[in-house]
Amino acid sequence: MIEVKNLTKRYGDKLAVNNISFKVEKGEILGFLGPNGAGKSTTMNMLTGYISSTSGQILIDNVDILEDPKKAKANIGYLPEIPPLYVDMTVEAYLGFMYDLKKCKLPRKSHINDVCNLCKISDVKGRIIKNLSKGYRQRVGLAQALINNPPVLILDEPTVGLDPNQIIEIRTLIKKLGKRHTVILSSHILPEIQAVCDRIIIINKGEVAADGTADEIAKNITNEHKMTLRIEGETHTASDKKAITEALKKISGIKYVRADMEREKGIYDYDIETDGKTDVRRDINKVCAENGWNILMLQLSDLTLEDIFLKITMGEENISAKTSSSAKKSPKLDLKIENGELKASQISDDLPGAAEAEENKGGEE
Repeated sequence: MIEVKNLTKRYGDKLAVNNISFKVEKGEILGFLGPNGAGKSTTMNMLTGYISSTSGQILIDNVDILEDPKKAKANIGYLPEIPPLYVDMTVEAYLGFMYDLKKCKLPRKSHINDVCNLCKISDVKGRIIKNLSKGYRQRVGLAQALINNPPVLILDEPTVGLDPNQIIEIRTLIKKLGKRHTVILSSHILPEIQAVCDRIIIINKGEVAADGTADEIAKNITNEHKMTLRIEGETHTASDKKAITEALKKISGIKYVRADMEREKGIYDYDIETDGKTDVRRDINKVCAENGWNILMLQLSDLTLEDIFLKITMGEENISAKTSSSAKKSPKLDLKIENGELKASQISDDLPGAAEAEENKGGEE
């Protein structure tokens, strides 16, 4: 339904999107992710025909969006992050205007009523848009994207401004729409992408950094297969923990075991890493039963979408640096009172007079 071939966008010397290619099939919900400045918004704008590409091709239902933009755009329903609303119109008048603008051939009254019912805005059809809450405005924006029942829906942050109940309703609606439409969903709410989307593309530095389901991407970026075991022992002394660790290490398929913190009195967690090929859960249960250790939890520690996103967009070196930096000692501060306010400037251990230099740069906090 959507095919992107070698898409590139330059702004002068800046390469915003670098030769990306992907396909989205009919009935698929694609999550489109990327950090700020990665080229995500630029790609979305090119997909909708809002801006043109420097090179490459975008096909919407086999129609090139640059060669026949009118026909290609007729197949797209687009909800930008800020909905394109005429706030002095009533909801019904605005949707009627969008019906005419899109040259919709479906029965006018029944189609608009169906869209309003679908987006749950029937109760505000007669109200002026500027008097609606942000959540209702977002729903009206989604309704205009659905006018003319387009085969492709491109939704940029569709749940912004909605309350938790409305978010659940919109997510359910998007899933329902995915059965009849091709949907590209962009969101900074990573659990939302994981809950709704069939597939995920992560774009970073203008390139497709990952493409697949969350599980597929996780397997490609890490060889780690971890689980957390929570055990209650009779005493759980240091020697008990050592005995538990050694017993678990003997299980075939377990590569690494580490006793973690005490969760409750006498109850400890154990971090376990496996070879990823062997299902060790039954053997763990058997060993614990034989030794009288009560299993209170055994949980797979798979990478979350947030973990995946950080690994791809920050890189392992940056993550390690971020982790290690938090363990560094606190900086030395020079404290002064000026004009009745307490001010602090950092003192360098290496450079004498660094505090004074920092003050001259306006580095006080």
